[in-house]
Amino acid sequence: MDHLTAKYLKKLVSQKICESNAPLFGVLDDRLYWSSEKSEIPVLEPVIKNSGASSILFSPPAEPYRSVIDYLCEYSSREGVIKPDDTETRTFLHDIPVVEEFTPERISDGLKRRKGIIIPGKGILTQGSMSPEQAFVIYSSICFSTFVKFMTDFYYHSKGLIKMNGDPEPVAVKAVRWYSETLSSAVTLPEARGPFSSGEDAIQAMAEAGSLTVSSGMVDSFFGNISVRIENTIYISQTGSSLDELAGCIDPCPMDNSTTNAITASSEFPAHRALYSTSNRKTILHGHPKFSVTMSMLCDDISCVNRGRCHIKCSKARHIKGIPVVPGEIGSGPYSLSKTMPAAMTGRGVIIWGHGLFTAGEEDFTDAYKNLLHIEKNCFNTYLDLTGC
Repeated sequence: MDHLTAKYLKKLVSQKICESNAPLFGVLDDRLYWSSEKSEIPVLEPVIKNSGASSILFSPPAEPYRSVIDYLCEYSSREGVIKPDDTETRTFLHDIPVVEEFTPERISDGLKRRKGIIIPGKGILTQGSMSPEQAFVIYSSICFSTFVKFMTDFYYHSKGLIKMNGDPEPVAVKAVRWYSETLSSAVTLPEARGPFSSGEDAIQAMAEAGSLTVSSGMVDSFFGNISVRIENTIYISQTGSSLDELAGCIDPCPMDNSTTNAITASSEFPAHRALYSTSNRKTILHGHPKFSVTMSMLCDDISCVNRGRCHIKCSKARHIKGIPVVPGEIGSGPYSLSKTMPAAMTGRGVIIWGHGLFTAGEEDFTDAYKNLLHIEKNCFNTYLDLTGC
């Protein structure tokens, strides 16, 4: 087993996405090898050989993802797909095919449409065109997006606005109990103190805060980003980087664009630069906490003329416990979060519809990270109050 495969097997377990010894990687290089011996290999071997991918990942997800996905497959898939509405789905997944038969032919057909599929009663199968990392990212994204979709649907069900089939309540209760334990274990705060006088100090502080953001469950996969401003330079995580692996993945970007460093920086660099240009904040932390994302998507006005376009336009000003919820797309277009987020960052944070949470610090990440946790806990508790879970 190579070191990349071993790394992502470990991440799947440490991030509570899969149970220990459950994930199976198949990697095709000069030869095909498997990370372990499992009974599914005879079905999966022709899949990877015919896919053109360099790796595939198969595993049943850990609870509560397993129960959530089983429910969605049974009751909520339409025309063979599950289609969540969050930003990760719109950007990376589009939709998630549900393949009813565990056969090479049906699996291969599903993977021709998307990079990841769900096989009811069996698990999730994803592929990486170049490396195991890509298969891991898609797997993690499917777990995140299906979780958010289920919790969003359950809110409307509990309010009597949209009826869910079957009995979703036991699944919802299992999910919130699991997440309550996740939040209660997030007690460590960053130790690095600002102001930071050098790039080296900033990078060390970013690495510490990034690792805590991942270990506390405030971001999954390789999503989220982080930055520090020192005078007129923004030190920011690179696009596609993991917040718990920032060594060598931080770009120093002059605010005046006098270098081309921002080419490899996070796609949300314009939003970071816009906030630093209009405030005295020195740090920015962006995560994808599950209930901040879920709560941002809840609106009882199901006949709103902008429904379905909430990530771009919203008909009313919204807040969750005093935290503004604003629309915003990735990048620098006319509806970008670089235009919506900075203007709303007057307090402890800003939630972007269906996307995630931005917080900013006065000197270091102590307040930014603390606010990230506090806002997510408020969103979780508000969800419990609204649904009666």
